[in-house]
Amino acid sequence: MPRRLSVPALVLTLMIVAACRPTPSPVDQMNDLAQSYVKLVLAVGQHDDNYVDAYYGPEAWKKEVEANPPSLDSIAVGAQLLIGRLANIDVTGAEEIVRLRHDYLTKQLQSMVTRVEMLQGKRLSFDEEAKALYDAAPPTYPESHFQEILDKLAKLLPGDGPLVERYARFKADFIIPKARLDTVFSAAIAEARRRTRRHITLPDSENFVVEYVTDKPWSGYNWYQGHAHSLIQVNTDLPIYIDRAIDLAAHEGYPGHHVYNALLEQHLVRGRGWAEFSIYPLFSPQSLIAEGSANYGIDVAFPHDDRVAFERDVLFPLAGLDPARAEAFNDVQDLFAKLSYAGNEAARHYLNGDIDAEQAAQWLAAYALMPIDRARQRVRFIDRYRSYVINYNLGRDMVRDFVEAGGGTTDHPERRWEVFKQLLSSPRLPSGLSTK
Repeated sequence: MPRRLSVPALVLTLMIVAACRPTPSPVDQMNDLAQSYVKLVLAVGQHDDNYVDAYYGPEAWKKEVEANPPSLDSIAVGAQLLIGRLANIDVTGAEEIVRLRHDYLTKQLQSMVTRVEMLQGKRLSFDEEAKALYDAAPPTYPESHFQEILDKLAKLLPGDGPLVERYARFKADFIIPKARLDTVFSAAIAEARRRTRRHITLPDSENFVVEYVTDKPWSGYNWYQGHAHSLIQVNTDLPIYIDRAIDLAAHEGYPGHHVYNALLEQHLVRGRGWAEFSIYPLFSPQSLIAEGSANYGIDVAFPHDDRVAFERDVLFPLAGLDPARAEAFNDVQDLFAKLSYAGNEAARHYLNGDIDAEQAAQWLAAYALMPIDRARQRVRFIDRYRSYVINYNLGRDMVRDFVEAGGGTTDHPERRWEVFKQLLSSPRLPSGLSTK
């Protein structure tokens, strides 16, 4: 009969065995907790319909969460436990992408805790929320900043009546007729895809379907399906202007959301087995990279002069618009784009309780030159997505600065594509974009 070890001897034996067992690598340790992270994101989605933007991981994980959804309190505790486990993983000396992954998981979980607290009723200011959810601090602009831009626009749009009405009359000549909408979008998508695939290798099977929808608070949306497939929806509630063809084709498709998700799936989920990238929580730091790269990707695929030429020579004729006016239209739109941050200021005042919904719409009409129906649609967007608005303009500026700091300036287009592609294929997050 074998001799039974005393308790102290047993403990000593276990300590010796543990000491002899190799310590799991940082990658293995993060692989172990990735499944828990994914299930926590799915669990938040049971309480917040907008939280899970895309999921193409194991269906069994989703069914498990749906069958027994944890409470918000349980989710918060679980997230804090994973944050603690991550803090004990030493990534010193690991390759950069592993360190980026560690930072990604930590910040995504910290953001999740904030979102859970908000679902439980916690109120944050616009700036507090933006920092906690998206890992970025939005700048503040006074009304005088936008007024200077409006004064310049007024010189390009002479005539009678308020500037917002003059701008609306000007743009009315550049609406894509609904009967030509799909033809124009198809041409823009095909060109954006051609330009992107010259620089970025995508899976042979990649593709997306375009649907035209109504009654949405957004103008366009990419629903990533996994396996390099997307559903892209275009909202036709309001008139769609000719510049939106390239904007939506590039932002939602190439080299925007569709390409970003396809590359993460190809390189991180399929290539490395990192399960956490099979799910995309909308209210998280990842969204600043997603929206910022999608907006900056428009400029990468269509540098200014190229864009003007393609719109003039291809899209204007397809839409039945006068190509001779393409350059004048772009001159106005270039200046109008400088009003982008006006939307953030409207959201800041509205969410902080300084103004009500109708006042926010009127503010957008005055300083962002939005027709009142479009301004009210924008307030509906703010109601649903809150400080998410920073991801479009601040995100674009941060991605641009990062790419240019890496040598991807406008006069080095090949390098710009290279740095941009590297960003799309990595787990880098907002605070990791800092070039200071």
